[in-house]
Amino acid sequence: MKTIRTLSTCSFLLAGSLFASPLQEQNKAVAKSAFEEILSNGHFELADQLYARDFVNHGVRHDASLEEDQAALKGWHQAFSDVVIEPRKLIAEGDLVTVYWVARGTNTGTGNGLPATGKKVELAGITIWRIADGKIKEEWSAFDQLSMMRQLGLLPPETK
Repeated sequence: MKTIRTLSTCSFLLAGSLFASPLQEQNKAVAKSAFEEILSNGHFELADQLYARDFVNHGVRHDASLEEDQAALKGWHQAFSDVVIEPRKLIAEGDLVTVYWVARGTNTGTGNGLPATGKKVELAGITIWRIADGKIKEEWSAFDQLSMMRQLGLLPPETK
């Protein structure tokens, strides 16, 4: 009987560690909404609903405010008017949500320093958001910029 109780306790603990808390599920829903509504569909007017006023995007060399971050996102939409940024995997831990995403689009316009090349691109990236009180408060992101520049023909193709 003692062995069964121990096994049940272990099974419960293992099973419990596989499930996200309600707060983590809410945070994943906020992240998914931001990807669908703002990043993909360009509904920038929703930024106030999904991002904290004191949001910071932590860059390698520069931290960006919400205004700077949204201006850069608008630049991507200018460069790639048909951009779709699809969240593929969402993982929540504490107040953090990590999103592995894939972006696709055609470079038909200029934005963020890119000339219009007319070429299609597909690239992957990872974004980590800290979400507090239902709003995105901090961001850390990385994406395959080298691949994007090669696909646009702005850098030579990879040699083997």
